Amino acid sequence: MTRITVLTGGSTPERDVAFAGAGQVVRALRRRGHEVAVVDTVSGPLDAATERALIEPGVGKQPPSLDELRALAALERLQNLTDLPELRNADVVFLVLHGRQGEGGEIQTLLESAGIAYTGSGPLASGLAMDKDIAKRLFRAAKIPTPDWEIWPVAAEAVTALGFPLVVKPSKVGSSVGLSVVDSRNGLETAVSTALQYDDEVMLEQFVAGPEYTVGVLDDRALAVGEIIPQHSTFDYECKYTPGKTQEIFPAQVPNELTVLLQTLALRAHKALKLRDFSRVDFKVAGESGPQCLEVNTLPGLTGTSLLPQSAAACGIEFAELCEAICTTALRRVQRGNKPGT
Repeated sequence: MTRITVLTGGSTPERDVAFAGAGQVVRALRRRGHEVAVVDTVSGPLDAATERALIEPGVGKQPPSLDELRALAALERLQNLTDLPELRNADVVFLVLHGRQGEGGEIQTLLESAGIAYTGSGPLASGLAMDKDIAKRLFRAAKIPTPDWEIWPVAAEAVTALGFPLVVKPSKVGSSVGLSVVDSRNGLETAVSTALQYDDEVMLEQFVAGPEYTVGVLDDRALAVGEIIPQHSTFDYECKYTPGKTQEIFPAQVPNELTVLLQTLALRAHKALKLRDFSRVDFKVAGESGPQCLEVNTLPGLTGTSLLPQSAAACGIEFAELCEAICTTALRRVQRGNKPGT
């Protein structure tokens, strides 16, 4: 039996997503006989009643309001987290966090400084992947196709070069929070204002018309390719987390050549950002230009509708086995005598 602490919650717009994923992970690991504690980065260790109240409800159609997030951030005491016995005494901390804190390297840095083993990528890799601008620069350097982009403010001629429709999104926020697709200059200022509510940097990205695909990566192995068909024009927050809002086909019914290419590019992106353990890489495929890498998720969702578990399941890896494999990889680093982050 392994002592595992699931670290979840947070004060980012993806708090509910984290709790929903934590619920899945906790149940799966306990069924496998592991001793599992749950810690919210805001409220601390959860007793059984609080755990049920927070991780059972699932994900709403909209993220928490900005006022709710500000209130949560005021309560959060990240610097004290590593003093908790639930973290200090764990064999491994399973990170089920999303957004800048969980995926941007902040939590990883705290855990490493305390010598606590944890799942997922290290601080540097997490920060590289979380910053969409830097990640896309690294994609280009690794010869991974990615849509053209600019960082706001943008000269008029640069907007013209990108063309419309245009994707406007916060540079360091996930789950499509704050994302808009604009068809003309008339909607650009409003879209930028929306994105700026969630981040201080906004990306304008060329819209790619075509089917969307995703590839899970587990321990440097590319998993099954999946096709994503949302009911909305974009794969937005509601479509991502509301059952029935998106058709997800695993494995994708595409020619073998495309499957191999997407898996190859996914592994290349994973390695270009120096990731480890697991990730999920998202693409769009646009006619003759082929696959375009949109982003890499270092702590991909683990909810009931999430894509990484489906990608793994299509390879014969059921959810509890996936969770154990993620923990095992982290524990293996410790057993080799490496630091938590290496």
